[in-house]
Amino acid sequence: MNSKDVVVAPERLERWLAGFAERHGETSAVASADSVIVTAADGASAQCRVPFPPLVVPGSEPAAALMAHALRDRRVGVILVRRGGHAAGVFDGHTLVASKVGSRYVQGRTAAGGQSQQRFARRREKQAREAFEAAADVAVRIVVPYERSLDAVVLGGDKAAVTQVMDDARLAPLRELVVDPLLAVPDPKLAVLRKTPEQFRSVRIRVTEPEVGQPARM
Repeated sequence: MNSKDVVVAPERLERWLAGFAERHGETSAVASADSVIVTAADGASAQCRVPFPPLVVPGSEPAAALMAHALRDRRVGVILVRRGGHAAGVFDGHTLVASKVGSRYVQGRTAAGGQSQQRFARRREKQAREAFEAAADVAVRIVVPYERSLDAVVLGGDKAAVTQVMDDARLAPLRELVVDPLLAVPDPKLAVLRKTPEQFRSVRIRVTEPEVGQPARM
């Protein structure tokens, strides 16, 4: 079997699934709270990860339920952190309704040794701590006021940096709202923040196809 990962926007999901059936034959689907697995006549499968789980499937149409679920507008808080830069925002559907970005200088690593290296490490640690505190301040100011109306919180950037920011006690109300995945983003500028719905709304699909010459399942 050959596997690959694809990312499909909700608006394209219906056509993508139709194309999968055209390429691989008649399909069937089964659903769980966090995934929909579509299996085709030739043995190919598409494991679709549900954005903003859980998925509720009324009746017996998992694929249709996934499409409707993915297309739904939600209020989502976004917190992006990289060493030296941060951004926080709240989206209603595609619309950014509140936001703030900022940056703090954090020195890079050095090859120096001895006492100089120790002084440098302490200075760098202090700069990083202040940067993370500034990021938490922004998240508290921008995202926390919307906490009761949020459907989810999405995090992005450097995992270690985001973890330190989210450890701030003032952000405790947001922790249970955090959903996967951690977004891969460059330095968090406003333009980067505005594009995050393209990632957090999309459906991530693991496609597995039979080897050439492998017989189809009967």
